[in-house]
Amino acid sequence: MSSPYADADTDESRTDLIIRTLADAFAPLMKADPAAFRGKYRKMAADPHAFYRGTACLYYADVTAIDDPYVDEQSGRIWVHGDLHVENFGTYLDSDGRLVFDVNDFDEAYLGSFTWDLRRFAASLALVGWQKALPTEEVRKLIRTYLRGYLSQVDHYCGTSDDQDFALRLDNTEGPIREALQEAREQTRGALLAGVSTIEDGGRVLRDDATTRRLPAKERRRVEKAFAAYLETIPADKRFDRDLFYRVHDITGKSGFGIGSAGLPAYSVLVEGHSEALENDVLLSMKQANTPAMSRFVEIEDVERYFDHEGHRTVVSQRALQAHTDPLLGYTEIDGVGYVVAEVSPYEIDLDWGDLVEPDEIKAVVEDLGRATAKIHCASDSDSDQTLVDFQVEAAVERSLRSRRREFTEWVVDFGIDYAGRVRADHALFVEAFRESRVGVSAT
Repeated sequence: MSSPYADADTDESRTDLIIRTLADAFAPLMKADPAAFRGKYRKMAADPHAFYRGTACLYYADVTAIDDPYVDEQSGRIWVHGDLHVENFGTYLDSDGRLVFDVNDFDEAYLGSFTWDLRRFAASLALVGWQKALPTEEVRKLIRTYLRGYLSQVDHYCGTSDDQDFALRLDNTEGPIREALQEAREQTRGALLAGVSTIEDGGRVLRDDATTRRLPAKERRRVEKAFAAYLETIPADKRFDRDLFYRVHDITGKSGFGIGSAGLPAYSVLVEGHSEALENDVLLSMKQANTPAMSRFVEIEDVERYFDHEGHRTVVSQRALQAHTDPLLGYTEIDGVGYVVAEVSPYEIDLDWGDLVEPDEIKAVVEDLGRATAKIHCASDSDSDQTLVDFQVEAAVERSLRSRRREFTEWVVDFGIDYAGRVRADHALFVEAFRESRVGVSAT
């Protein structure tokens, strides 16, 4: 029987597809920073889920080539996260000062089918279940639980006119999610600043280490100019005192942001904050935005024309997907290339899956993750002024699944189990190709 996924009938044809897809997605970044990509690929080689996290491009090469029978013109064109896997959930401090557990990392956000997020998460959950040696039927039950949480939250949005009222917080969560929120609550900006900066001549400067570099004068001026332009992209109701808060203390080049950001130039910017007290200084990241993986496989001309650059796209997408976004979120450009600016917050704690080993423990978490997924699809920030999606997403999803929810659930479950198997096989092919120096850069 032939595989439903492109070029998967033989190991060699599938290996060729993996090599071509990664080269197409990452060739410019590989050329700019080969060492970063050797590190990225070695991390991806560690296990199938690490490989899956780093290959959203391969997922979309596959998923866009197969039938999607549960979408219509609207539900097939909503704001989606684009890289939804189990490790892209965590805590943050929202613009109202509340600790929230939610989806994070919106670098891959774009317009597409609501099912793409759900199926990507389902396969991720199946991979984690396999790594924890859970029986297949238990994994199927966990995916169903996630989808039940998603659909119940869609129903909630269909029944209310206030799309901003739901959030996973300290007062309505328990177990590992509440523990993550409590851990975030115990963090301090002072501790974060102490780890990345030092006091010199009565002021704070960024600490030099293996991940930072000092900027030549010309580059420093370009970054300062870009930072000034970024300030204009902050919504008026979220701007702080321009003469104080955004006063720049120090700027350094930065590397080491993780698997998804290999090869992307970035800067750390230390600013004054709410007062001249040293404890109120604020650290920002200014990171080059990347082309979202799914955009390579869908053709939406009005979307491409809508954005000035990928930094603009990332910020517009995040405001469309996340209620009460970081008040420091904004964008800029350097030499015509888009960058995203956001706070490096001490209150961001990722969900730790290491201690989640039994199905009942995981079940208690994944239903809430389903609800959080529905939240990003259906609820946007009050400052989101995008016009690409001008309808109620929850109504579109409900209409697409009307009288077909049970069939839809099993369709996603089947996909998750099947595609996790595909990923495990692809991981083995990738490792061999990388060892043979066939993947993009030398493995030596």
